Amino acid sequence: MARIAGILFDKDGTLFDFNATWGAWTAHVLTELAAQGGVDRVTLAARVGYDFERGFAPNSPVIAGTVPEIAAILAGALPASDPADLVAYLNAQAARAQVVEVVPLARFFAQLRAAGQRLGVMTNDSEESARAHLAAVSVMERAQGGVLDLVIGADSGHGAKPDPAPLLAFAHHVGLPAAQIAMVGDSRHDLGAGRAAGMVTVGVLTGPARAEDLADLADVVLPSIADLPAWLAARA
Repeated sequence: MARIAGILFDKDGTLFDFNATWGAWTAHVLTELAAQGGVDRVTLAARVGYDFERGFAPNSPVIAGTVPEIAAILAGALPASDPADLVAYLNAQAARAQVVEVVPLARFFAQLRAAGQRLGVMTNDSEESARAHLAAVSVMERAQGGVLDLVIGADSGHGAKPDPAPLLAFAHHVGLPAAQIAMVGDSRHDLGAGRAAGMVTVGVLTGPARAEDLADLADVVLPSIADLPAWLAARA
């Protein structure tokens, strides 16, 4: 069993509680877009698997989709909208979202760095939004005096999950074989990409997915990233 020397994290639903961060945000954005487009907000929400009372469906494209993918779905119900304008709108709104940490992330990442781990974040969100969210909780890349080796978004030039290419870009950046890296995420996109890249796959339950949704793609499913240090110690 290879020693884990690097950890690549998904962002939403993994580092940040998905429903706490994106529930109210999604309701606001959908309400605003529906009013601007003159359409029913419930109908618009249904297109992206969101219910104003119950929140996100487990298969909502918002959970793991890229911003252009989500914009294209919304544009189908907003005839007068331009997908490129929707992408710009969603990115601008997302960068201002009030993120809710699963654990105090600055301390969490410092603990992992002190244990010798190489660390990165790969999200299907935009790189700009990812950096804004991480900076908001005082987590930065090493080039800015922080602890992360690399932050990758779906628009960083390596593709998006479930394609393993962005994960392999992280492996190349930190100079580690994929087998020595754990991919930690809350969705099948995350874990499928990790499997395809040849990484150890760690599922967490701080997104909409249930343990049974992730089990076939995960080497382990943990309640949250709070349980990761103990799991790493037990595995060593």
